[in-house]
Amino acid sequence: MTAFNQIADRYLASWNETDVARRQKALAEVFAADATYVDPVLNGEGLAGIDAMIASVHQRFPGFRFSRLGEADGYNDRVRFSWALANGDNAPVVKGTDVATIANERLSSVIGFFDYVAKD
Repeated sequence: MTAFNQIADRYLASWNETDVARRQKALAEVFAADATYVDPVLNGEGLAGIDAMIASVHQRFPGFRFSRLGEADGYNDRVRFSWALANGDNAPVVKGTDVATIANERLSSVIGFFDYVAKD
């Protein structure tokens, strides 16, 4: 389980990185070059597509950060973990669960699900 938590934490750290050069470096360490990401409102292909998608989240939610909720779990080449997006100690605006496929120690695909979205 520790390995799954480490994967989830590295993934969320890449989402939290606001410096473009550091985020791109983190993404290359976490994702396969041809990785894909899809959730109910966003999708990205390859490192550049995922980077652009994350940049759009930072534009929409400046100062917000992702955090892992509970323990990550998984089996074989899959990992599942839940997360929250919040600004400091404020209530999360989104909570979700992601399921990822691991290939050669990097994420090759991520499917995100929203468990909670705050109403405006």
